[in-house]
Formats: sequence, structure tokens, C-alpha cells
Amino acid sequence: MKTVSLTINGKEVKARQGDKVLWAALDNGIYIPNLCALRDASESAASCRLCWVEIKGKSKPVTACTETVKEGMVVNTGGEGALRLARTALELFLASNVVDCAHCPASGSCELQKIAGYLGVKLKTKHFRKILRNLPLDASSPLFSYDPNKCVLCGRCIWVCRQRLGIGALGFAHRGFNRRLTTFGDEPIGEARCEGCGDCVTVCPTGALCFK
Repeated sequence: MKTVSLTINGKEVKARQGDKVLWAALDNGIYIPNLCALRDASESAASCRLCWVEIKGKSKPVTACTETVKEGMVVNTGGEGALRLARTALELFLASNVVDCAHCPASGSCELQKIAGYLGVKLKTKHFRKILRNLPLDASSPLFSYDPNKCVLCGRCIWVCRQRLGIGALGFAHRGFNRRLTTFGDEPIGEARCEGCGDCVTVCPTGALCFK
């Protein structure tokens, strides 16, 4: 596999040709906030809009999960324009997400906590008006539970269930604010085609999917 040399935050790093900037940075110990990216996926959904970076020669920040590395590329993950976009995206997530870290089993391993700390954003930010979906908890599976009010709609669980495992028990329904994770026919997860492997829980970046 051929490699290319690029500079990220003043540090020269090596990356595999064809890799995305996000993986080049993470592989070299340089953190970039992200929720929806999966290394195995051939194309990134780029739905969370958190991994903004600035690249020399480009007039605007770009998402690191969609930008392919190039020889001699110069990347800045801490540019004010990129950070401003990432902070706004995070605050929008938090405005419609139940923030109850003290009682959440994912506390300490939740990616929202990590991202908030990195960006200097309070988890209970008041920048945007809080609008919660107040959807019911799905505890129908004997292995795990799903709390849609903590779901960030990253799509990781759907990709793993459909693309990696070929099961396809999970999918998205509706659009905009009403968009949500569901099963075919809107059945409870425990009554759908779920095989109880738990891989969806493993890739969930928040406390939306948690083992019982």
C-alpha cells in the first residue's frame, strides 16, 4: 500500500493513499471530533458535521471524513472557522438530546462528553432552545435497550446491521426533526429481525443503545 506525507497541525505524518483526513489524524494521535464515521464504510455519511478542518488552499473548512489525503497537504484542525462550525453542530445535538450523565450507563465513554470537553462546550448549553422528542424507551430486546431521546442519528448501528452483518433490522424513518431510528413496520426491536448480536450497541457513540 502506497503512502503519502502530509502535515497536520504542524506535524508531518504518513497516511495510506486513499485514506481520509480523519483517519490520518486519528491514526497519528490527533483528535478530530466525530460521531458518524466508520472506518469500514466505503463512503462516509458525513451527517454529524463535527469533523471540520481547514486545509491550505481551500477557501472554506471541509469535513475530514470526506476529504482524501494528498501528498504535501497541510491540515489545521484548530482553525477558528472549523471550530466554530463544530461547536454549533454539537450545540444543536445537545439541544435535542437528553443530557443526564449522572444516570446514563454510557457516562465516561460517551462521545458527546469527549467532544464537549475538546470543544469547550457545556453539555447543558443554553445557546439554542431545548426541544426534546420525548419518545418511549424500547426495552423489548433481552440483550439491550434503546433510548431514542439519546440517539444522535449517526447511522452507525444501521450500517453495521445492514452492511457488515447483512441483517437489515434497523433503518431510519421520517425526515427533519421527526427523523428516528426504527425497524421495518415500526416493530419493537425485540420483535423485529434483530439477531441479538449486540454489534449495534458496540458502535453506538452515546447512551442510546446500551447493554442491559
